[in-house]
Amino acid sequence: MLSQLLPIFFFFFSFFFLLNFKPTASSPIAPSPHPSNNTQFILTSCSSTLYPDLCSSSLLHYADAVSSDPARLARVSIAVSLSRASHTAAYVSGLSRQADYGSDQRASSALHDCFTNFGDAVDEMRGSLKQMRQLGTTGESFRFGMSNVQTWMSAALTNEESCTDGFEDVADGRVKKEVCEKAEAVKMVTSNALALVNRFVNAVASGTP
Repeated sequence: MLSQLLPIFFFFFSFFFLLNFKPTASSPIAPSPHPSNNTQFILTSCSSTLYPDLCSSSLLHYADAVSSDPARLARVSIAVSLSRASHTAAYVSGLSRQADYGSDQRASSALHDCFTNFGDAVDEMRGSLKQMRQLGTTGESFRFGMSNVQTWMSAALTNEESCTDGFEDVADGRVKKEVCEKAEAVKMVTSNALALVNRFVNAVASGTP
């Protein structure tokens, strides 16, 4: 008898649940149409970069930590770029050691050069991040420090571009494709970081940080 009543019970329970269901704040059905001020600050700042969608997706996780502060946003964007460049440098290092035992000398040379390029880029971004953490608030010290950051971030981007340039004479293949794709992805993040650094400098210069 109980086994015959169970299907009926579950039918009415399910029907009652559907009638009374209301989406909660955690439901993905209706995302908020009004982003927070911190989120909106990230989105607005990223709109000035070459790759705004990538910029937003890589930095929105830090919206609360940034808290609408352009200096913090510049530091975070450099840190994100540094992390990705470090991972790519480690990846290329592993490939270059393997290439030493291969027969394609052009690929081997390009990998070694790329590793050097990314090593330099990592050093330049580390220097930039350290300089950002030691900045004064105004005056000549601030301008000198930010000039260093702009120079180093620009040099980091140039080094990343040199990596992909080094593969122009290498025959197409899996290694070339993977390295160039990873390098291009880091270049885009670094370009965005440099744009946000420049945005911060311009904001301070105009008196609207």
